[in-house]
Amino acid sequence: METATPTERASLESVHSGLSTPSNKQSRDDLKELPLNEAEGIVNDIPKKPLSAYTTACMLCLCVAFGGFMFGWDTGTISGFVNQTDFQRRFGSYKHSTGEYYFSNARVGLIVAIFNIGCAFGGLLSKIGDVHGRRIGLMSVVLIYMVGIIIQIASVDKWYQYFIGRIISGMGVGGIAVLSPMLISESSPKHLRGSLVCCYQLMITAGIFLGYCTNYGTKNYSNSIQWRVPLGLCFAWSLFMIAGLSFVQESPRYLAEKGRIGDAKISLAKTNKVSVDDPSVSAEIELIMVGVEAERMAGSAKWSELFSTKTKVLQRLIMGVMVQCLQQLTGNNYFFYYGTSIFKSVGLEDSFQTAIVIGVVNFVSTFGSIYTVEKFGRRQCLLWGAATMMACMVIYASVGVTRLYPNGHDHEASKGAGNCMIVFTCFYIFCYALTWAPIAWVVTAECYPLRVKSKCMTLASASNWTWGFLIAFFTPFITTAINFYYGYVFMGCLVFMFFYVFFFVPETKGLTLEEIQELWEEGVLPWKSAEWIPQSRRTGTEVEKC
Repeated sequence: METATPTERASLESVHSGLSTPSNKQSRDDLKELPLNEAEGIVNDIPKKPLSAYTTACMLCLCVAFGGFMFGWDTGTISGFVNQTDFQRRFGSYKHSTGEYYFSNARVGLIVAIFNIGCAFGGLLSKIGDVHGRRIGLMSVVLIYMVGIIIQIASVDKWYQYFIGRIISGMGVGGIAVLSPMLISESSPKHLRGSLVCCYQLMITAGIFLGYCTNYGTKNYSNSIQWRVPLGLCFAWSLFMIAGLSFVQESPRYLAEKGRIGDAKISLAKTNKVSVDDPSVSAEIELIMVGVEAERMAGSAKWSELFSTKTKVLQRLIMGVMVQCLQQLTGNNYFFYYGTSIFKSVGLEDSFQTAIVIGVVNFVSTFGSIYTVEKFGRRQCLLWGAATMMACMVIYASVGVTRLYPNGHDHEASKGAGNCMIVFTCFYIFCYALTWAPIAWVVTAECYPLRVKSKCMTLASASNWTWGFLIAFFTPFITTAINFYYGYVFMGCLVFMFFYVFFFVPETKGLTLEEIQELWEEGVLPWKSAEWIPQSRRTGTEVEKC
């Protein structure tokens, strides 16, 4: 591991000393002058209070993370909509030979998957968060989401009207997916940051589970109650989130960037459960301002900066994009979007009930990730997740290919084989919910400098949504062609994921956002990152080792 060069260190010191010049005096009135090393030491020595001391901060972060619930709700409900009789009658095609309504592969793929394209473009709405603040930005994109829901509910028999509504609601969710983890990562105490960002995924799983339950509750109706009631509930979730955001503190890093030092101190003090005059608050603001002023000296961020190898932004951007792509290539949405259809194909009488079982496993397992992400770290969880999901997918696909239809596809499916596939689907969901589901968002929320954070997270999340669209759209065609051999495709992706994480994803557990910046700038090898020590914590012996 390399230490920062004397020149780099001197540059930080010069920025720190420059903060007290007349041009910066107005934004520095509330700060005490602290040497850079002393400020770093105070921040690192902040004692960790018991979790109960952060109850208020955790509740407010849950209000921010609730944006994930709306994404999960869409995932859980749309999987049932496409199998509901009224939805098929209104938006499907009529088959004269059987007298039934149905969805073609292309139409069902578009209706389910186009939401992801809206999400990809919606990530660009995160610019609102850079201009007006993360909190106002979140409120704005929630309103856009509500407009999309109105268009969907108003659809009568034109599938393309429903299609347009899903694009617009997807744009709102895309903005939420960038701004929610961003605000949580910038506002939470460093030793709770990973767990609190995981709450975003926890809310997604809660939305999926309750979406499945709502579909089950409305499936026996024969009219538009089947799908309009679940859509109507979206308004309740949206209003709840907007109400919760009114109590949330703005990101201290955003406030510091805008020169609102007093507000930034109040936000930090409330987050860390200390008084505004506590030395740790002034010290952390000092470090934040050093980073902010260094970024200002370099001028406003341009899109071309994202491709700079000198600042290691390009390397981090590629890593974030890859991690988000690979999260989709685990195959999770194969089960979540088409779970009801899949389990109908294995001979289950009520596939809606099985979808609820998957939702329960997904939701409950995600609680475990809140513990494991800080206990074992990001890197170890991703590695173990890839390995265990690979094993589950191999068994699921092999049983589907060799044992599900012992007498051919024209005959009844084997109940024992079907049950086995459901069991390993649940194992797979358990492993996914503990690892890749939340931690992909944690990694992308904490690895970028503030200066280019929204741009990098926009591109990273766009890659997630794009692959989500491709998988959701092409899955009906692929499963029609190769059926359960599809599982082997995801198995190959999971093998690649294991090696990618090992060679390219560093460990960031327990580091402040400023220390993560230092980790990347020093060029620490990912497989040695767990032993790396930030400069402010190094003793003389550790400096020699580095």
